Amino acid sequence: MPQNYVPIFLFMAVIAVMIPLPLLLAKLVRPDNPSKSKLMPYECGIDPVDSARGRYTVRYYIVAILFVVFDVETIFLFPWAVKFKALGMFGFIEMLVFLGILIVGFIWIWGKGALEWV
Repeated sequence: MPQNYVPIFLFMAVIAVMIPLPLLLAKLVRPDNPSKSKLMPYECGIDPVDSARGRYTVRYYIVAILFVVFDVETIFLFPWAVKFKALGMFGFIEMLVFLGILIVGFIWIWGKGALEWV
């Protein structure tokens, strides 16, 4: 019985060596001379003028959550499209109900003004 676990322990030993080894080698080889210009953010090219702990409006999070919800729900269309013929009329009506719920939800959030950016 213990011989079945030998490959697992061997794999764990290899991983235990292979994770720190490249990090240690990179630390030894790379140049380490930080300066003010190297420590500045480089993604947007604009100097930071405020705290990174700035507040965002709730509207940003609402739009992000709505995007995720509608994006994930529309993913359900792909398996349905693959099995369209096998599901028959029942599957078609069920998908119409699903899309109807999505459209009603979209109209509701649009009416509430959740998609307005101002």
